[in-house]
Order: sequence, then C-alpha cells, then structure tokens
Amino acid sequence: MIIHLKKEAGLNKANEIAKELNAFLLDRPECYILISGSGHKELDSKFDSLVIEKFVFGDDIQLASRKYSKQTREVKIGNVSIGGNSGNTILIAGPCSVESEDQIRQSSELLKSLNLTTLRGGCYKPRTSPYSFQGMGLEGLKLLLKMKQEFGLNVITEVRDASHVNEVIEYSDVIQIGAKAMYDHGILKACGKTNKPVLIKRGFGTTLQEFVQCAEFVLSGGNDNVILCERGIRTFETKTRFTLDLCGVAFLKEYTNCPIVLDPSHAMGYAYGVADLTRACTAMGIDGLLVEVHPNPKVAKSDASQQLDHAEFIALTKHLLQSHLQLERKSFNFIFPFKLTCYGVL
Repeated sequence: MIIHLKKEAGLNKANEIAKELNAFLLDRPECYILISGSGHKELDSKFDSLVIEKFVFGDDIQLASRKYSKQTREVKIGNVSIGGNSGNTILIAGPCSVESEDQIRQSSELLKSLNLTTLRGGCYKPRTSPYSFQGMGLEGLKLLLKMKQEFGLNVITEVRDASHVNEVIEYSDVIQIGAKAMYDHGILKACGKTNKPVLIKRGFGTTLQEFVQCAEFVLSGGNDNVILCERGIRTFETKTRFTLDLCGVAFLKEYTNCPIVLDPSHAMGYAYGVADLTRACTAMGIDGLLVEVHPNPKVAKSDASQQLDHAEFIALTKHLLQSHLQLERKSFNFIFPFKLTCYGVL
C-alpha cells in the first residue's frame, strides 16, 4: 500500500504514522509517501484528513508499478535522459572488463568517434571460477574516471558485493547491479541512499516478480532513478549462453514504470548472434541497449566469445542508425565505450 500524506501533517506526525503502519517514509517536496508491504495495516480513520490519496496493490510491486505511476520514469545519465518523454534509446557499450589503460582508452576513442556518451567496463568481476580474472578493482575505477575526464563520457560499472559499493558510487555515473549481485541487500540499500542512476540486471534464475522487487528495495530507499535490465535467463537450451526473455520484457513494459535496457551480449554469449539479437531488441521500442565491444576480443580476460570487435560494432551502429526512423524513436544514444547519438536527425 502507498499513502500520500499532506505536508501539513509535519515530519514528526508522518514518522509516527509510518511507525504505526511499519511503513517506509519518503519525504518529498509535494507530500510524504508511506509504503507498506502486503498484509498491511489500515490507516486509522482519525488521519483521513491528512491523506491525499491511497494506492492498494495485490503484491509488492508498488513504486515500480504502472498502477502507481502510468508514465515511465525519466532517468538522467549525465546530459542524456531515457524514459519519460525523452524518446531516446541508449546504447551502452564497452568491454566486459577494464584490463589496461591502453584497452579502455581504445574503447573510449571508439565511443567518442561514434558520438556516443557512455562507457561501460567492469572493475569488480563476480566470476564463477576463483581462478578467473577478477577485475582491476579500484585501479580500474580510476582508469574509468580518467577516461570520463579526458573524453567527456559517462561511465557505468558493476558492483560485485557490498564491500566496495561506496567506491563504485563515487566513481561511476551509473551503478550496475549484476545478475549475481541482485539479491545483495547491502548493495540495494546503499543504492537506495544515493540519487545516482542504478541499473539492475535480472538474475538468470529470477522470476519477474523477484526482479522488480529488487528495484523496490532501491526505490523505497528514496532513489527514484532505477533502470531494469533483461540479460537472459537460464533454460534447457545449451547452444546459447542464456535465453533472452522478450516475453518478460513485454510484461515489464506493460506493468512497470522503470526504463528498460536489454543486454543481447550476455544473453547470446557468442559474437556472431549479437547483432541480430540487438536488432530484435530495438524493435520492441525499449529504452536502452547494452553491447560488449573489445579492441581485440580474442585476448579479452573475460567473456571473450561474446564481445564484438570494433569493426563489427561500427557496422552494427551504422545499421541501427539506418533503421531507427522505422522504429519511431527520436534518437539512439549509446552508453558504452561508444556513443551512438542521432539527435537532430528527425
């Protein structure tokens, strides 16, 4: 249940009511917002005069629900916006991992040459094997900051666990919560305390309900800037890495108010299929794409098989630019090491 209280109630009274209902309290300029879960208590009728409106839900998808807010949330990433009325499709691109200054510089130069705005690169890698490359950590974050300052790019990077979440918040423009970290409440709660955009990837064994409830943790903490990312789920199929759940994306578009980004690279797992899958994603009119690209995928220290090389990526972006007029989108603005932007084309 969500209750909007008049500001004339005062913060002390709002806190008193929130405590009585065992509810979260968000102090907004226009009103106080109380959020309580399923099995909620009813508000005492003596407070009726303070209530602006009340929303009752059948499950714990509440702040992210279109029943609560019909319009998709607008999230600002640097000087670019997605969701809301922006009409933008953001392409987020870059290597799976930051591996060296030379590698991430080449990626940044690629994005800049394509007029893209946002660079992606992992610094803390939640690998399945303890013997795999675990990322450069803080040194990688400093390299991303250096690229941001030199090339004017936004950066998005992943949080592996709660031990370094504050470092990622400090150095990044978008905080990525990966599929393996989606349930880490320390990360979710820390991200709820910042206003920086948070991109949450769906766990590969996670239901849509569970996925959106992770977003609710961040939203109920006070951060309105949440983006949902579908990156493929585990099915019986073994010829692809995962299965991109476009049916799930249709559900998210219909029932949730968060911008939606699709990650064809992790879903496919093999570079040969990424371009086709990317084109299928754009046909759904989603808000963003996440594509992995590397100067030399053969020597990549993580996810080598799924990363496009620069020539393949350039060819893909050109195709997207040629076809975007048919997709009824105002512009493409990619958020990875390359920035694909067509502002002013229409």
